Amino acid sequence: MSHKHAQLLRSIFHDPLPANIHWREIESLLKHLGADIQPAHGARFRILLNGCEGFLHHPHNSNTCSRQEIKAVRDYLLHAGITLAGQE
Repeated sequence: MSHKHAQLLRSIFHDPLPANIHWREIESLLKHLGADIQPAHGARFRILLNGCEGFLHHPHNSNTCSRQEIKAVRDYLLHAGITLAGQE
């Protein structure tokens, strides 16, 4: 895993949640982890990673994800079996 992706993963799993992560960075991380990302209805994206399906929202008014959206990414990664300890 690249240093950039590892740092992003640490940020996602860090408390308090950051509020300065761009959607394109999350999308790049998910693709690096092997996720299949497909547009769904509206600002939603269907993500398939490790046999786990989920839906994530693209930020509406900017490219920066809110804390709530980052928490949704964290919850999805945990559900898909991705942990910080498993990636180091």
